[in-house]
Amino acid sequence: MNQIRQSLRESKVARWSALAVVAFTMLTGYYLTDVLAPLSGLLEGQLSWDRSDFGLFNSAYGWFNVFLLMLIIGGLILDKMGVRFTGMMATIIMVIGTLIKYWAVSTHSLDGQVWTILWMQAKAQVFVAGLGFAIFAVGIEVAGITVSKIIVKWFKGKEMALAMGLEMATARLGTALALATSVPIAKATGMTDVSRPVLFGLIMIVIGLLAFVMYTFMDKKLETSEGVTDEVSEEDAFKVKDIFKIVTNKGWWYIAILCVLFYSAVFPFLKYASDLMVNKFNVTEDLAGLIPSMLPFGTILLTPFFGSLYDRKGKGATIMIIGSVLLVLVHTLFAVPMLNNWVVSIVLILILGIGFSLVPSAMWPSVPKIIPEKQLGTAYALIFWVQNWGLMGVPALIGWVLEEYCVTGQVLRNGIEVNSYNYTLPMLIFATFGVLAFVFAFLLKIEDKKKGYGLELPNIKE
Repeated sequence: MNQIRQSLRESKVARWSALAVVAFTMLTGYYLTDVLAPLSGLLEGQLSWDRSDFGLFNSAYGWFNVFLLMLIIGGLILDKMGVRFTGMMATIIMVIGTLIKYWAVSTHSLDGQVWTILWMQAKAQVFVAGLGFAIFAVGIEVAGITVSKIIVKWFKGKEMALAMGLEMATARLGTALALATSVPIAKATGMTDVSRPVLFGLIMIVIGLLAFVMYTFMDKKLETSEGVTDEVSEEDAFKVKDIFKIVTNKGWWYIAILCVLFYSAVFPFLKYASDLMVNKFNVTEDLAGLIPSMLPFGTILLTPFFGSLYDRKGKGATIMIIGSVLLVLVHTLFAVPMLNNWVVSIVLILILGIGFSLVPSAMWPSVPKIIPEKQLGTAYALIFWVQNWGLMGVPALIGWVLEEYCVTGQVLRNGIEVNSYNYTLPMLIFATFGVLAFVFAFLLKIEDKKKGYGLELPNIKE
């Protein structure tokens, strides 16, 4: 009775309110992650960005996270300093990165300039916008692992998969809003300006920062209710040698590889999905973002549903296998040339939404079953680091493939002549990632049977 009285986490109102606040912060971040995704055509017409430039910009997401190991450093900071300090730091970094990106796409001072960076040449505007996106990416990824640890902190032994599912669903709402509203916002006054959606996102992320400030008081109140004086005690503090324990865990590797393969077949696809709708399904540019936006909108209901199912019934590894199979099916059908009716595109996006709900709803709550809680921040960070190799490399790969092998001619859009593209080869590349994701999901299920992690068991403890 004393524990129930002391711990704020025992209050449903308190723990779900804490979740709502941090989930909103992630929503604002995810809006900015994809705010330029539907604007590839406008960027080409207005700022002279071709698909290689667009791919380079999107690859910037992993520049610092991958090559400077910022994600891993963020995970170490999280396990050393706790969720309050790390979450505030990450959100401020997102604001700084967005300011740089907004300046890059709104200024004319970089027009016509080409810079040589290390071994490659790039348009100055693309590089500076990418720099801002790279800084922002450090913030959003560190915020992601911080929120994952926050959810474990409040929901361990309770509705953890449902909570993670609802957080992901709320964040995906940010993606959906970006895909659906970017073009209308850019054209809001009749004079198209691709910087306007970024400015709108900047305002949102500042509000998200204020929301996380509110959460820090809730987190402090939780610890006070449990008699905790230091957020990270000496006994529970993460030690660098624990990294070795994580990377020698075969189950952790299966989840990490499944993660990079799965997300490489979804997030980079969303970067090009609006352009796919225009080029293959002949959807108008103004409406092209609406169809891909159905994917994250669908996950808003389905991810919490599958998370709740995992909490109550288990079968986490099986859920990941089914989601990977749906991924292969959808991308393979997108690659079939004669399936070019816009109704088909809607059906396939909805099926992809089911797959996109299945895998994350089981994958992220499975990590605490494999890794001890004191190592979770770094374990999540290392998974996100592996994931960022895909989020960095795949958009650049798809942009290069489109420019080199998929140009089919030129068409007139918004009074400007732009290239048209055949998306068959890129979709086959995405389907291949899905096949490999299925393989590693199956290996994870085998490893679970050997080690008894409990991935097929319910999360809620009676």
